[in-house]
Amino acid sequence: MNESQSSGFSRRLWLQSAALAASLPAAAWGRTPPPEADEEDEDDNDKKYQTKIETNLIGDHTLFAGLEPVVLEGVGLVRGLAGTGGDPSPSHYRSLLMEDLKKAGFRSPNAILESPNTALVVVTAYLHPWTKKGDRLDVEVRIPESANATSLVGGELMEVRLSDKAVVNGDLKKGWEYAIARGPVLTAGLAAATTTEPALLRRGRVLSGAGVKKERELSLFLKNDFRSVRNAQRIEKAIGRRFHHFDEHGIKKPLATAKTDQRLVVTVHPRYKDNLPRYVQVIRHLAFREEPVQLRVRMTRLQHDLLIPETAHSSALQLEAIGNEAIPILKKGIVAPTLECRFHSAVALAYLGDSSGLPALVESSRKERAFRVFALAAMSTLEDAEVHLALRELMDDPHDETRYGAFRALWTLDRNDRFIRGERLGVRENAENQDNEYKIHVVHSNGPPLVHVTLRTRPEIVIFGAEQEFRAPMYVSAGKNIMVTAQPGGTSVSLARFEVGKHDQRKEVSLRVADVIRAANELGATYPDILQLLADASKQKNLSTALAVDKLPAAGRVYYRPVSNATPGSKRAVKIGRDRAAPGSFPEIDDPEEAARRKEESERERKNDPSEATMANIPIESPQYDSDLENDSKPATKKSSKKGDKPKSSWSWLGGKK
Repeated sequence: MNESQSSGFSRRLWLQSAALAASLPAAAWGRTPPPEADEEDEDDNDKKYQTKIETNLIGDHTLFAGLEPVVLEGVGLVRGLAGTGGDPSPSHYRSLLMEDLKKAGFRSPNAILESPNTALVVVTAYLHPWTKKGDRLDVEVRIPESANATSLVGGELMEVRLSDKAVVNGDLKKGWEYAIARGPVLTAGLAAATTTEPALLRRGRVLSGAGVKKERELSLFLKNDFRSVRNAQRIEKAIGRRFHHFDEHGIKKPLATAKTDQRLVVTVHPRYKDNLPRYVQVIRHLAFREEPVQLRVRMTRLQHDLLIPETAHSSALQLEAIGNEAIPILKKGIVAPTLECRFHSAVALAYLGDSSGLPALVESSRKERAFRVFALAAMSTLEDAEVHLALRELMDDPHDETRYGAFRALWTLDRNDRFIRGERLGVRENAENQDNEYKIHVVHSNGPPLVHVTLRTRPEIVIFGAEQEFRAPMYVSAGKNIMVTAQPGGTSVSLARFEVGKHDQRKEVSLRVADVIRAANELGATYPDILQLLADASKQKNLSTALAVDKLPAAGRVYYRPVSNATPGSKRAVKIGRDRAAPGSFPEIDDPEEAARRKEESERERKNDPSEATMANIPIESPQYDSDLENDSKPATKKSSKKGDKPKSSWSWLGGKK
C-alpha cells in the first residue's frame, strides 16, 4: 500500500469514527445533553413565575379592559309640553329622528315635529361594566342648540333606542343597541330663578329611564411578554380556585374563561355584584402560582404588614384573595390600634362573609368620611341580623350622608326590610307602561328630621321622621295641573287638579309631608311633579326640615393619617379609592363637569363642618370608642351660624340658589 492509499484510508476511518460518536447518546460519554429548543415542556417557566420571596400576583402580568363606562346615544322626542316645544331646524339630528318616527309607524312625522308640544332632544346614557341585562340606567336629555324648543318642563320622553358610536374612516357609525329609554323628564330648572337661568330648562334627566338589553363583558388581558395559551389557562385555574360556581350538573366551573392566548372573560362573583372595583382589585391580588410552604411564609408577612397603616390596604386585599384561610389573620387586624388598619381588615372580612369586623365598619361609617362609602358597601354584603340593626342605628346619625348612605346599604342588603320597605307610587291602571313609578320611604328615625330626594339612579323620596309636617300658609304647585294650598292657621292641606276638558279633582289631607305626597300621587303627580312641590315648599319655608339631594358618600376622598402614627417619610394624606369608582350601590355622577362641581361642594361642606371632618384616626387603647374624640386631621374652619337657622339644602342641579 502506497502512501497516498494509506492517507485516504485514515481519512475515511476518521470520518466513520466521528459519525459513530455523534450517533451515540451523550450519556455514553459521561456528558449531559443540552436541552433541545422544541422540548420546552409545561415546566419551562415554572420556576420563573413561582412564588419566591416576593409573590408573583396575577395583576403583575395582566390588565383589565372595559372598566370605563360606554357612552350610549340616541335622538328622541319629548311630548306633553305646554307650548314650549317647536319645530327643530334642519340638521343631522332631525333627519335621524324623522327616520326613527317613520320606522315606528307614524304617518306624519313632520306634523309631530312641528307641534309646539313636542321637542327634539339628544339622549345620553352611560353603560358601566357591572350592568346586567334588565338593569336600569339614568338618561340625560338636552335640547340641541339648533332646536327652537325652550323648556322640557312637564314633558315625557318617547321610546328611543340607545347605542354606542364609533368613528370608522372618518364616518360616525352606530354600534350595538344596548338600551331602550323612555319616561318622564326631570328638568334642571325646578325651583330655580328660571328668568335668569333659562338654559336649565333645556336639559333634564329620566331617572332609571333606560332598560338594558345587552351586557358588556369584563375582559382580562395578558401582557405581551407573558402571553401564551398555557399562562392564560393557568390564570383561569388560579381565578377558578378562588371564584367559581356550579353548573346544572353540579360541576364546579371557574368564573374566568380563557378565550385566546391573551384574553380571558371574567364573570362577577355574586358577593361582589355591587362592587366591581373591589372584585377587580382582589383578582389582581391573587397569586399566580404558589406552593403551600410559600403561602405560609407570605401569610406570616401579611399578618405583620396588616398592622402597619401604609401596608394595611394591600395586605388586606391579598388576604381576601387567599380566602377563608386568611380569616384568623384578618380578625387580628380589626383590633389594631389605628382605624385605618381596622377598617381595611373589616372590609376584607365582610367580603369573605364574616361579620366580626362590624364594629369597625360602623365606626368607619360614623367617623371617617373617606372610609364611609366602602364601609357601608361592605356591610351591605353581610346576611346578618346584627348588620340590619347597625344600619338602622346609623340612620339616626346627625349627618345626612351617613343616614342616607345607611339607608342605601340596607336597601341593597334587603329591600324588603320592614324598616325601609316603602310604597310604590306612580302606578297607573290604564297606563301603557309603568315608567312613571317612584317610591316613598317613611323611616321612623330618632335623628334630626330630614327629607331626602334623588336625582339619579332611582326615583325615591325618603322621609326620616314620620311626623314631619308642612307649615301653613302654603301655596305651591305639583306640576302644571295640581295646586297645593294650606290656609293660614289651618291644620289640613287642599289639593286640586285642573285640566282642560276634564272634571276637576280635589283632595284634603293632613299637613304631614307623607300624606300630601300620597294625595298628589292619587291626583296623577309624577316624580318630577313631587320634586317641584318639595323644592318650592322648601324655598318658601313651608318645609320646616332640611331638604337633601343625593347625599351619597363618594370614593376618592383623602384620609389624613394622625401625626402620632405616621411612619417617618410616609405620606400623611392618602386617597382612598379612585374618583368615580364607588361601589355600584352608591352610584356617582357620570357627567365629569357635574362630578367635579359636586366634589368641590363636598370638600367645602367638610371644611365648614368640623363634625364631618376626620374624627377617628387617633389610636385607641380599648375596644370602646368615644364618638367625641378630638379631630387629628387636616384643620377645619367652622362657619358661624345664628341660633335657630334652618339647615340649608343645596340642589344646584334643581336650580336652587345656595
